[in-house]
Amino acid sequence: MKANNNFQDFQDLAKREITTFAREHENDDTARLLLSAARYPSVDMAAVVQQIEGRRTAREKWPSLLECPDFLYPPRLNREQASSETTALHKASICHLRFNSLQQHGEVATRPLRIADLTGGMGIDTFAMAGWKAASSLEAEVDYVEQDPELCTLAQNNAKALGLDNVRVHCGDSLEWLRRQDHRFDLIFVDPARRDKQGRKVAAFEDCTPDIVAHRDLLLSKGKELLVKASPMIDISLAASQLRDISDIYVIAVQGECKEVLFRCGKHDASPLIHCHHLHHGEVDDYVFTRDDEAQAHATYASEMGKYLYEPHAALMKAGPFKMLSQTEEVAKLSRNTHLYTSNHFIPRFPGRIFSLLAEIKPTRREVQKWITDGKAHVVARNYPVTAADLQKQLGLKEGGDLFVIATTLGTRPCAFVAERV
Repeated sequence: MKANNNFQDFQDLAKREITTFAREHENDDTARLLLSAARYPSVDMAAVVQQIEGRRTAREKWPSLLECPDFLYPPRLNREQASSETTALHKASICHLRFNSLQQHGEVATRPLRIADLTGGMGIDTFAMAGWKAASSLEAEVDYVEQDPELCTLAQNNAKALGLDNVRVHCGDSLEWLRRQDHRFDLIFVDPARRDKQGRKVAAFEDCTPDIVAHRDLLLSKGKELLVKASPMIDISLAASQLRDISDIYVIAVQGECKEVLFRCGKHDASPLIHCHHLHHGEVDDYVFTRDDEAQAHATYASEMGKYLYEPHAALMKAGPFKMLSQTEEVAKLSRNTHLYTSNHFIPRFPGRIFSLLAEIKPTRREVQKWITDGKAHVVARNYPVTAADLQKQLGLKEGGDLFVIATTLGTRPCAFVAERV
């Protein structure tokens, strides 16, 4: 086989040799394997290394794929750009629950959903929407569209390996392919490439490929609903105004980090629902609001710090229902620009991290050492003149331990506290 990372000419035997060799040498040094390629003349060592590195990524990002011995992993950049198993399955559950509800109310025909993924890539989102690892029994027929021939070949192999006979793979320009379709899809999913020609990361829709805003009318003429995945750095208000007719916005955080923002477009006149989803340890925290709700909410502001400090989870921090949180969770906001909250009584339902404050301190090494004798603590800085990283250096602390140093602003006064997580 040619060592060119191109799987188009693989026969079943060759694929089996590659995947078997990769599993047997999964813990080997890949650089040494490449240098030792001459010892294995019948093995495409570059392809083996690609599979080894893919399996290593899968341990954290797609653990269930390790159960599928015939799954073939794409090059590194495509792996980096692919959704995680957690977020892909969550997106699929959002779509399936939505259409299951519509079918139950007779708003759509009771038949398999017709879904088009116009930015197929590694195919994780396609596979999830087609039913891979799905908890829903809703059936779907999914068209995967991708212009990279290698990725298309891998997608065909992987759909078969996962037992998904309801995935159709199409190689070519996705917008041209869409124009040729003579039916309307129930859902079109698009995850635009967020890198410019120089390979730099971008966030705004107009800088991505394809340009969703420029082709919005085509997309909605061919799909009853459009689901757009955006960068976690996207300006939500600007993006919603560009796309228009937004019914739902999903801000998805995993284990404390904002990972995705999704926009659902279709015929809709009201203010869109903003769903803040925090995925952690198999659970989903869901906080829903609208911009109108936030505009009309009344926050309570703290004049002094209570016994407990509350930090909203990452999806809430991105979406910004800051006055709503004070009102609905019955906690006082530290200041207009400090998105932390406090109370004297414990609010266990608060959607985020909760800290018990042990003491207010001066942010000096001498003061900190009275409380943190082993030199280890987690440092948090919110609306504070110094970043968390710089403050950690100033205080001579190493990351770790059970205690936190939290630096923030109460009203207009900078302050710092030693705290422990509840």
